[in-house]
Amino acid sequence: MGIEKLHLEDALEDSPQTRSLLSVFEKDAMTLKKYTTGLHNCCQRIMKAQNELCAATQSLSQHLRDFEIQKFPLESDDSVLSSTLKQFSSYLDDVSSIQQVLSAQFSETMMYPLSRFLQADLEEVTTLCEMYQIASNEHDSAMNRYMRLPKKKESERQKSEYNEELYLMRKKFHQTSLHYYSSLNALQYKRKCSLLEPVMGYLHAQRAFFQMGQDAVGKKEIEDFLNNISTSVQGVQQELQTETKKTVELIDSLEQQSAHLYHAEPMVDMPYIPPNTTLTQKAGYLFLRRGKHFHVPGPIGKQLIATKWERCFFFTVGGNLMSQARDELAGSLVLDLNEPGVLAEPHESDDRRFVFQIVSPKNKRNVVLQAENEREKDEWICTLNNIVRESGYVKGKGGGPQAKPKERTSSSSSMSKPGSGSVSPDQASISSMSSTGAVPKTPTPTPSSSFVADAPIQFDLLTPTSQNGGVAPSLPGPPKRINPFDQSANEVLDTLDSAIDNSTFVESFVVRFLGSMEVTTDRGEKLVHETMRQIMAARAIHNVFKMTESRLVVSSEAMRLIDPATNTLRTTFALADISFWAAHPENTRLFGFITRTKPPGATNSTFSCHVFECNISAEEICQAIGTATKLAFQALMEKKAMEKIQQVKTREKNILLQNIQQLEDAPEDEEDSLHNLPLSPDGKYLVLTAADESEDGMESGDLSQPMEKLTVESMQQPISDSFDTEDVEPESEA
Repeated sequence: MGIEKLHLEDALEDSPQTRSLLSVFEKDAMTLKKYTTGLHNCCQRIMKAQNELCAATQSLSQHLRDFEIQKFPLESDDSVLSSTLKQFSSYLDDVSSIQQVLSAQFSETMMYPLSRFLQADLEEVTTLCEMYQIASNEHDSAMNRYMRLPKKKESERQKSEYNEELYLMRKKFHQTSLHYYSSLNALQYKRKCSLLEPVMGYLHAQRAFFQMGQDAVGKKEIEDFLNNISTSVQGVQQELQTETKKTVELIDSLEQQSAHLYHAEPMVDMPYIPPNTTLTQKAGYLFLRRGKHFHVPGPIGKQLIATKWERCFFFTVGGNLMSQARDELAGSLVLDLNEPGVLAEPHESDDRRFVFQIVSPKNKRNVVLQAENEREKDEWICTLNNIVRESGYVKGKGGGPQAKPKERTSSSSSMSKPGSGSVSPDQASISSMSSTGAVPKTPTPTPSSSFVADAPIQFDLLTPTSQNGGVAPSLPGPPKRINPFDQSANEVLDTLDSAIDNSTFVESFVVRFLGSMEVTTDRGEKLVHETMRQIMAARAIHNVFKMTESRLVVSSEAMRLIDPATNTLRTTFALADISFWAAHPENTRLFGFITRTKPPGATNSTFSCHVFECNISAEEICQAIGTATKLAFQALMEKKAMEKIQQVKTREKNILLQNIQQLEDAPEDEEDSLHNLPLSPDGKYLVLTAADESEDGMESGDLSQPMEKLTVESMQQPISDSFDTEDVEPESEA
């Protein structure tokens, strides 16, 4: 339908562009309220005056025609709503000649939907508008108090209080903005229903209670028109319900993902996110120091400088640093970064934290700015220096930073433990990802020798379709989604192939793929935990919040990832290739495992660590993998034992057949010598000597020791007596 909407992702940033777009929606809501109020007055005239029914109906008809001349900013000139209302007005001209009306039917079918729209929906938008303004002012006040905090250690308590106050105000502002934006978006759908339903109810009442108007409103043309409009209104209502459900889910997701953004300075228990030192473009709010000169009268004239800090939106474009106030429509130039000698560096000013300056020797000008935290300050310094180094143009490869970012210490906030919980990413798109979802490995303050240098992190799960260009085989059974908390193997056996059905052990779990990266070794609990920390940090830095949900089927044959929506196989991990697995020590829903891969023609194997998130305890999945590998190991040992037993049976059978053949071919004069053959004491079995075995080309033993008797009992020896099992044990978590 081409309905315009406000982007909820931009609510927290509150940029000038978002404010400008919001003002358009507010103007549209006010115009709609004004128009709806007029429509309500027209309908009320019909209710109050029976004698004025004809005039009131004509006024309503004219008002419907006036919709096309209303200047709605978000309504197109050739919209379906305008043409539909115009068609309604033509029918109302015929109805205006009828002088009788049933007030009760009008009250139920015409006045109620319109009054509900006015009193509930439009008033809600007005109330949320006032709350939004209040929350915005409170947030600005809290931000100003927070940014004026000094660096003295004695004010740690005051810093904590102001930081907590800013957290509450920012959260309140974000929540109010989300609800305000969603109400304005929903208003675009409700306007179609609320403006069409009263008029449609009016026509239904006329057709039902006025026999005199049968010729006017009982036409087949009007009946078809009303049916089409009813279907359209129902479709819009269904879209509204679907949009409302998506909006609620999006609001919950945005609140969870934005939790770490409410604090201007990260808390101590939050994971450490290093600054990105390779950026060549950046935008965000900073505080700009402005100074004014005052002349003090007296015997000796003095010049005093008063400083004032203003919060502006800064961004880089074309090698220039631009700023834009919240009420401005366009940005203004702050400094040309293409000039020689421009340098961004930390600065101490006005007893404020996170201050840096941009020095321009040519203009003899210093621009002093203040960021919210240490990470933002370092990223701005590195970005500006990268732009200067690239002569102001983004070439796709930024140079190294001139100002080395400082690591977070215990005085400001502490680093999280390796492998701690997930970090919610910012609401932004990923520009550095390739089509397969791989991004360069994020540098960390403490790199480990267990990782391959510059190894990419794979965020997308490659399916057989994307790897081979074919279509992934579909498993038997209709596509269906299973309950994430129902891990029964019975439901899994109904949809998997015959290979899984014949497995001695099968368990299913719902997992979400977080990422994988290449490692140098094939085992180690610390290696798995460090890989988890690397992947979670990279997801936060590169703003990756998409996760591929799959059904992990662990069986004694293999591990399979299945698409729960289409029931197709995504990938398979052979148990022989899984060398190690472990769960996260703190986040109970994270686990990972290491696989071996030997490319064709390569002499050495490569190792990759895959990290997943689950809905249940990761220890249960690790236990399932351990059970599956043990059963697979036992099956392998039994298979080798049966092969060795079969070899022994075949060897002894060949010896028997050869001896029997010798007996049948013996001459008659040597028949007496057959009675001298070595037999067992009971005379039932023929005893074979090592010499006989040597003559038949078999392995020879001690010539003084006779071989065992060929009995059924000799075939029922334990597996361990028939061969020496290999010293092979499956790997498990430490």
